Amino acid sequence: MQQASEPIIKDLVLIGGGHSHAIVLRMWGMQPLAGVRLTLITEASDTPYSGMLPGHIAGLYTHQECHINLRSLAQFAQAQLCVDSVIGLDLVNKKVLCANRPPVAFDLLSIDIGSTPASVSVPGAAEYAIAAKPVAKLLTQWQQIVENPQKSISLGIVGGGAGGVELALAMQSNLQQKQVNNLEIHLFHREAEIMPHYGKWVRRRFQEILTQRGIKLHLQETVSEVQANKISCTSGLKVECDRIFWVTQASAPSWIQTSGITTDSQGFIQVNDNLQSISHPDIFAAGDIATMVNHPRPKAGVFAVRQGKPLFNNLRRTLLEQKLQPYKPQKQYLSLIGTGDRKAIAAWGNLGLGASALLWYWKDKIDRQFMQRFSQLPQMQQSPTSPSPHLVTGHWSLVTDSLMRCAGCGSKVGSTVLERVLQRLEKIENNSDIVIGLDAPDDAAVVQIPSGKLMVQTIDYFRALVNDPFTFGQISANHCLSDIFAMGATPHSVLAIASIPYAVESKAEETLYQLLSGALKVLNQAQISLIGGHTTEGSELGFGLSCNGLANPNQLLKKAGMQPEQLLILTKPLGTGTLFAADMRFLAKNCWIDSAIESMLLSNQAAASCLMQYGATACTDITGFGLLGHLIEMVKASDVNVELFIEAIPVLAGAIETMQQGIYSSLQPENSKFSRYIANLEPASNQASYPILFDPQTAGGLLAAIPSTQATACISELQALGYPQARIIGRVTAQLTNQQPVTLN
Repeated sequence: MQQASEPIIKDLVLIGGGHSHAIVLRMWGMQPLAGVRLTLITEASDTPYSGMLPGHIAGLYTHQECHINLRSLAQFAQAQLCVDSVIGLDLVNKKVLCANRPPVAFDLLSIDIGSTPASVSVPGAAEYAIAAKPVAKLLTQWQQIVENPQKSISLGIVGGGAGGVELALAMQSNLQQKQVNNLEIHLFHREAEIMPHYGKWVRRRFQEILTQRGIKLHLQETVSEVQANKISCTSGLKVECDRIFWVTQASAPSWIQTSGITTDSQGFIQVNDNLQSISHPDIFAAGDIATMVNHPRPKAGVFAVRQGKPLFNNLRRTLLEQKLQPYKPQKQYLSLIGTGDRKAIAAWGNLGLGASALLWYWKDKIDRQFMQRFSQLPQMQQSPTSPSPHLVTGHWSLVTDSLMRCAGCGSKVGSTVLERVLQRLEKIENNSDIVIGLDAPDDAAVVQIPSGKLMVQTIDYFRALVNDPFTFGQISANHCLSDIFAMGATPHSVLAIASIPYAVESKAEETLYQLLSGALKVLNQAQISLIGGHTTEGSELGFGLSCNGLANPNQLLKKAGMQPEQLLILTKPLGTGTLFAADMRFLAKNCWIDSAIESMLLSNQAAASCLMQYGATACTDITGFGLLGHLIEMVKASDVNVELFIEAIPVLAGAIETMQQGIYSSLQPENSKFSRYIANLEPASNQASYPILFDPQTAGGLLAAIPSTQATACISELQALGYPQARIIGRVTAQLTNQQPVTLN
């Protein structure tokens, strides 16, 4: 018998990475609740802070300065991070329906997804206008404008609330700095005065500023149609605009209403004083998507920030079956509104002050202090060895000292769990040469090997490097299959081995289902059969595959086979080792990890086929030993030397930066011993990209030797197939006995 980690018995799911949920994640990381699995589902791995967004558009803040890193925050909270769009809720079975992954089960749900501008009713708006939300799309469009500024440009902004006014001033300021001389900005608003939720002084002051800066106000104008470069109003006014931005009244996504949750007339979730749905007590909501029935307030970021702590407390109290605590938002609140030029106006009810640089300094300080709460994460209040508060539900009492789990065969996942998961999975039909597989399982799978074929077998397994079982299943499958592809074989069937974190039966089933769904997504796309496997319980998630492939004897690729004058092609960039080492330390940018995951989700199957088509004579996949370690294996087997073009080696974004900070994978020191095979070690080791040679890769690319006459065409084909960073990285030379086999050029 051995002592187990805390079993999972409840699932708390957060939809959306809004301000309230960011605060919940931070507080959860400091005060975790044993027995609860926390999951965040979000469309992006970072989220903009609304208070700094206009400043970012004005060019005053970088992307990183004004975005909360949800990946690091989820890691700090030990939460699963699912990057996907929610498309609905199954409230009967308590599941969140996603666009690109299996449904996510919940016991307790919280929603903080903000809002979107209402544009459906205006013809052409959805097609031709750039909505202010989702912010990521707005920023992508805006970046295209500021990176390629035209000498003359006309912008139209529909919506004269605070958001539209700030956007107009911020865009004008940035484009003027870019020396856009002939700039026109048109602001359309259906009411007689802008910013209707603010006092008279603030409204008139901003109208003065807009007029002084030459922004053309079109008040009491209702937009009736949007065309590619034109705004038409009901009054007959028509204005030509190169780009049109939509910043109108907030609305809710349609799936909220269709889910069956009680909403207000605009589709926002109605919640009580506990931030709890008035129709579904196991659902909470905060931020713009929620309407407090007893305390309606404007859709403003200040309320979402203030709701974070009471939301955390009530989610926790619900799980602990304690009485909830009501929250009453303040009626009056201070607004510091930027004017795009390092000045701000202060608004408090009907009172106002500014614009002044001092108020901007104050606003900037407050905003930066808020963001520091998420970039400088505190230590957990409890040490790793001290017990957290325990969840007590029904007959389960999660006390570490008293709950023991068996080892050996007693640690296997139960047969009923396996049976249910296998029934839920979408599997392809077995090949005709699989005699016994999962369709009629026995003690072992049985495969008929076709006459004249060679059986190629490989196995790999590792613990999770991302905290989403579905994504991890895909990465693991790609990684494990790469050896089959590298040998020029066709994958035939696989056996799976999985270690599932300790949990009650229903939670273990969900983890295994998500994990195998990810693996089967890869297997099904490649027409590979899952024919069996083994599952066990453990302290952490782990997964691997034993892979079978078939190959013609005369087409088998080996590490031996490199020939002088051939060129070396690498199909995918390096850097996963250092990047995930940085991610563990909360030192990696979101965009870096996003790019690394995108690369790991890319199968090597099409690349292998392409390399063989262009005459590859030797091949291997780049994994734990790093590029140089696997290259040395090929060099030794082929009795050749190699000239490596170190500056041509593709590298994932951020990998050089993390290595320059001294952040390496734990396997890097062992891999660095391969440096003894480098002929010109002293000058080469001074290059910034030198350490990437030893970086261990997960689901890395293929390295192949190609005839020099075919290499350029092969690279073009690889890039067309979806390997944009495929590169020629070296040349094979004749073996020289008096020097080390690798020279870095």
